[in-house]
Formats: sequence, C-alpha cells, structure tokens
Amino acid sequence: MRAPIGDFDHATPAPACLDRLVGPVADAVRHWGGAVPAEQILYVETDPRWADTAVFVEHYGRDLLERSANCVVVAGKRGGESSLAACVVLSTTRVDVNGVVRRQLGARKASFAPMDTATGETGMEYGGITPVGLPAGWPVLVDSAVVDLPYVLVGSGRRRGKLLVPGKAFAELPDAVVLEGLGIA
Repeated sequence: MRAPIGDFDHATPAPACLDRLVGPVADAVRHWGGAVPAEQILYVETDPRWADTAVFVEHYGRDLLERSANCVVVAGKRGGESSLAACVVLSTTRVDVNGVVRRQLGARKASFAPMDTATGETGMEYGGITPVGLPAGWPVLVDSAVVDLPYVLVGSGRRRGKLLVPGKAFAELPDAVVLEGLGIA
C-alpha cells in the first residue's frame, strides 16, 4: 500500500503487523475503538540512522517536516505528588511545558521526564515514544494543529519504524485533551 504522506517504500495497516510493534502499542492497536478504524493507522519501516529530523525529511520526503509530530513525556509536581503525562506537538514546534502543560496538569512545576522514566513507564524506546499505547490514566495533551492534519507521522514505540495516524484519531486516544497553543514556535 502507498503511504498517504512521505516517500516510503511500503505502508502496512498497523493491525496487520502487530509483531513489528512494541507490546503496549500492539495492544492499543489490537483493542482500538475510535471512530477512525484501526486499519487507517499505518506502519512504515524507517532506518534509525536517519532519525535526525533534517536527515529524515531529506530521505523520506520534505512534506513530512510539516506533517510530523513529537510525543514527549512530562512530569508535573505539586506538593509531594508527581504525575506523568504525554504531550503531542508538531515537530516544527516545542511543548509549552511551563505554561500550557503546567496549568493543564494543575502542577506547580512541570518538566520533561528523565529518559529512564519515560522509557521505563511506557515500555517504548527513547526516540520512538508514541501516544498510541501509553499507560492507562495518563493525560495525553494534543496540540490542536496535530488533530487538524489529515495524516501525521509519529513514533511507533521503537526507533525503527513510524506510525502514520489520521490527525483526528489523536483526539480519540484514551484520556486525550486537545489544546490550543500546546506547541509553540
């Protein structure tokens, strides 16, 4: 199947290649229940050597620069309590951690979670974290610009491979909150 964005050799519906996905992502695809059918979530193989954004878009298509999103794990703290959340923003922006995220989480302080926490809690590889298959109960904060795109390239849970996800599917993820201004230039 031809990928709807980018220059990939082949795109496979995610339900047909669960063995290429890490456990939490495969489980999320297997139990997908949104209005967007799981078959519209596509998996594409990528080479981890080309993971850097500039090299990635040069190799897989310049159109991906405006159609890619990053998923980062943040930690919010208030008093002695700490909570984790995921933020999904276009790759041309950065997460407004100290503004939008901090207020949304009701935290006194918010910061990016340490790598070992992000990978340990998600069961995903660093550099491949995706909002599909995150732990139950985690807020998934999604910038409205991501939801507005027909398809968005995000991690697949591992560094080799990406998911192509219809933008509106991000709003259907468990515990998703769509926010204006989450991603800032």
